[in-house]
Amino acid sequence: MSSTATPAPAPVSGQGRLWTVDEHLADILATVRPLDPIELQLPDAQGCVLVEDVTVPVALPPFDNSSMDGYAVRTADVSRADERFPAVLTVVGDVAAGGGSLPRVGPGQAARIMTGAPLPPGAEAVVPVEWTDGGTGGGAATSMRPAGSAPEGASGEVRVYRPVEARAHVRARGSDVQAGDLALEAGTILGPPQIGLLSAIGRATVRVNPRPRVVVLSTGSELVQPGEALGEGQIYDSNSFALTAAARDAGAIAYRVGAVTDDADTLRSTIEDQLIRADMIVTTGGVSVGAYDVVKEALSSVGDEDEPGSGIDFRKLAMQPGKPQGFGSIGPEHTPLLALPGNPVSSYVSFELFVRPAIRALMGRRDVHRPTVRATLKADAPLRSPAGRRQFLRGVYDAEAGTAVPVGGAGSHLVAALAHADALIVIPEEATSTEPGSEVDVVLLG
Repeated sequence: MSSTATPAPAPVSGQGRLWTVDEHLADILATVRPLDPIELQLPDAQGCVLVEDVTVPVALPPFDNSSMDGYAVRTADVSRADERFPAVLTVVGDVAAGGGSLPRVGPGQAARIMTGAPLPPGAEAVVPVEWTDGGTGGGAATSMRPAGSAPEGASGEVRVYRPVEARAHVRARGSDVQAGDLALEAGTILGPPQIGLLSAIGRATVRVNPRPRVVVLSTGSELVQPGEALGEGQIYDSNSFALTAAARDAGAIAYRVGAVTDDADTLRSTIEDQLIRADMIVTTGGVSVGAYDVVKEALSSVGDEDEPGSGIDFRKLAMQPGKPQGFGSIGPEHTPLLALPGNPVSSYVSFELFVRPAIRALMGRRDVHRPTVRATLKADAPLRSPAGRRQFLRGVYDAEAGTAVPVGGAGSHLVAALAHADALIVIPEEATSTEPGSEVDVVLLG
């Protein structure tokens, strides 16, 4: 796959300034481009964006067919039928869906017909089996026997107790779509109903923007994989699991790489090895100003002199959590790389604000952002926020009440509260205190 990122002017270092959230996001979206279209089998195209108009080659349904189990009849033969004087018709055969030759229904005749089976020649309507005796010579039937097996005691005749109008219980040819109709237009996201329609009109493959392959890796010598024993000063690697799941939720094919130790050469070689299967790389940790911020050390000079626009720019953003960020491209294909901070909440908030939109841009999606709504802040005390920073607080949104309630504190390590949140409450840069009852923006995560 290609066209993951377009070459841009050499990155302008973010070290000497404080970037806004909007500036950083705009920079990312201006660089990321949809993946090149490919032809995919229908099962593999789910969740992808269609890049071509699809027209209907054959009408749906392709023939008049029965919407009921019952008997195909001529309307004149049952026009006077009632409970006291039923119409008695000779059964000339069975018609099953996908069956062979069709019997002709003449005057005084009927054909047993199953749901979905073609209306036989001569027939004008279908009488539901419940309006007949089912051919048993008894009272009203409650079900049909399998096609091709005459009911026990049947006389070769069927009694019909109610009249029907022409075309009753018949699905007309082309009543769903006609040949030449537009089935789906370019830009359609292929969900289960769209996949069903494509298969119904005979399409085995479709041309789409594919789902991007996103490689997620975390850094830190202190990280241990879940299931292993913790040593002194160690913690479990949660970021790579959370962000891999988030990438899949955004629509990507996501690969998780085990935590990389704090060694710049190891990290650099790991990233280079992953480029073969990556349309985007996401790292977490090592982007701040600490002595062991390995991502910064490993990637600050990865730009190739022969590849204009390559390289990673590390920045400070006017946001909380998530102040340190990195973005750029790496390798000959200009594969986008987003470097996120290592604190669990910081990394997840950063993913939602920057990585998810980038993934959906790679997919060719128009709706790259999570929905944002206005809600009334419900809190026990005013919310404090640092001046000049856009703060994102975990919260629970009540759509019926139109309220948002903060959960957990502002600490970027409080991952437990994140698990109970379904929204981010946004406190703008100019606000240092937001009172309960105030209107706030809320980013919906669900």
